[in-house]
Amino acid sequence: MWLQLRSGLELRTLAALAVVLVVAVLLAAQHFWAGRPRSVRAPETVGAAGAAAVPSALPGELPPTRTGRVVVDVGGEVRKPGVLRLPTGSRVADALRAAGGVKPGADITGLNRARVLMDGEQVVVGGPAPPGAAHAGAGAAGGTGIGSGAAGAGAGAGAGSGAGAPGPVSLNSATVEQLDTLPGVGPVLARHIVDYRTRHGGFRSIEELREVNGIGARRFADLQPLVQP
Repeated sequence: MWLQLRSGLELRTLAALAVVLVVAVLLAAQHFWAGRPRSVRAPETVGAAGAAAVPSALPGELPPTRTGRVVVDVGGEVRKPGVLRLPTGSRVADALRAAGGVKPGADITGLNRARVLMDGEQVVVGGPAPPGAAHAGAGAAGGTGIGSGAAGAGAGAGAGSGAGAPGPVSLNSATVEQLDTLPGVGPVLARHIVDYRTRHGGFRSIEELREVNGIGARRFADLQPLVQP
């Protein structure tokens, strides 16, 4: 009443001003409440999602790594033969371990278990010696091939029938399939030999095999008596 008498306003006008003032106070309070500082949840790390995206190892495989993998075919006298995916840089010993190990009595004398595996390679334990192995000498049954028993039997059968030993494989004319039959040479290494032959216009000597990727001193010693330029 005092305010009404002082300002000369009617009661309705004062009530309307009071409502406007209350609404303004409420809007201001809502504005400050919406703009208050709030805690923000940190985003999830990418590591967990990345780990979930890596496929689990199949039975008989080593755990996969992000550094890449090689696919090799392990067969012969092993407990679990088959195609395996192994981490890049794995060796023949790792492939044999992933295949369940070598069966008792298998001959692995000529198998270099410390050799680094290549993608697409085939590792055969205790298998028959490939064509041309008899050229290495009469001791092929226990020689540098991966297998021994079947090689000895094949050599005996050849001698009994009077068939001559196959000649050396020509590095300048052999196909990938023919090179693949040499001991320790898989499809990938055979392709490397053919690629080297194409790039350099052929082999002028057997010693040039040392320049092919994947042929070390030991493998060259095994191949030297079985090939020719």
